[in-house]
Amino acid sequence: MTNSSSRGWAMPETEFSVRSKIMLVRLVKIRKTAYRKAKKLYQQAFPPEEQAPFLMLLWKSRKSDVDFWSIYAGNQWAGLLYVVNDGNLSYIFYFAVCPEFRGRGVGSQALQEAQSIYQGRKFFLAAEAIDEHAPNYDERVRRKNFYLRNGFADLHRHVQEGTVIFELLGIGGDVTAEDYQHLMMNYIGKFIFRNITLRVLDD
Repeated sequence: MTNSSSRGWAMPETEFSVRSKIMLVRLVKIRKTAYRKAKKLYQQAFPPEEQAPFLMLLWKSRKSDVDFWSIYAGNQWAGLLYVVNDGNLSYIFYFAVCPEFRGRGVGSQALQEAQSIYQGRKFFLAAEAIDEHAPNYDERVRRKNFYLRNGFADLHRHVQEGTVIFELLGIGGDVTAEDYQHLMMNYIGKFIFRNITLRVLDD
């Protein structure tokens, strides 16, 4: 196990923004008024096998090492970003932009702002692994290319979460099996961790 602190990383502020030529994109800690929109988008954007119970996400976000962000484009709610911190790691659990804001640069700007917030840390995510036989192969390729264009690098490491195989993409350095397992165990708890499939496949 890593010897990094498991107490998380406290955020000094709760709102960050980046201005584009089109609109101001902001990351704001989620408020109760956005819960319904966030749940609807979450359930639409992610297949059931990739979803954790939404109430669990909300409950866990009360911890100091979890950041649940609303994405705003101008004054309109435009998406969500859910980040779990452990030691010097910051893991994007979920990131989704509302359909009406896709293709307008909002997702890229939100990631740029997130990179500024988590600068100096190992900032990473898990994307569905490229599999030529997957029915959503083209979507997987587009998604990976999107992250690569936005500064993430292929960490050449695969993880299995439940029945789904993901590949890790990140900024700031490699994420070891011990790093990943410690973060996941700290987030979900030892009992659940020992009773579900969460593992790095390349070590």
